[in-house]
Amino acid sequence: MKLKIPPAIQFLIFAVAMFIITKLTGKNFSFALQNVVVLLLFILGTIIGLFSVLSFKKAHTSIDPMHPSKATKLIISGLYQYTRNPMYLGLVIIQTALFFGFGNYYNIIILFIYGWYLTNYQIKPEEEALKEIFGDVYTQYCEKVRRWV
Repeated sequence: MKLKIPPAIQFLIFAVAMFIITKLTGKNFSFALQNVVVLLLFILGTIIGLFSVLSFKKAHTSIDPMHPSKATKLIISGLYQYTRNPMYLGLVIIQTALFFGFGNYYNIIILFIYGWYLTNYQIKPEEEALKEIFGDVYTQYCEKVRRWV
């Protein structure tokens, strides 16, 4: 598998794109409790991401998203029984917090492109690597648990 951009850098690229779009076109929406929604989404995304990472650490397996072939154990408990990609789900939720925080309608396009990019250029290659490592066990897991939610 040849992933070229680490997920953290991918996240930052899309976050900066949202920032630039907002600077160029301005903030064009706001609503009551907007800051509360942003904070709650940020906390939710962070908690999901942290619990996901802790599951990998607890199982003593690789968390390196650039080299999924280093994985020694398939994690299917905790958040992984509900979504195959809770780490990425956490990042998308935080990116959604940025969308609401910046208050710019155009950024919804960036948010959808980010989800599409993650799916096609990060998650699908990882899935192929995990199929090679874990075989039928991983295939059965994929049949039971959705990619996102």
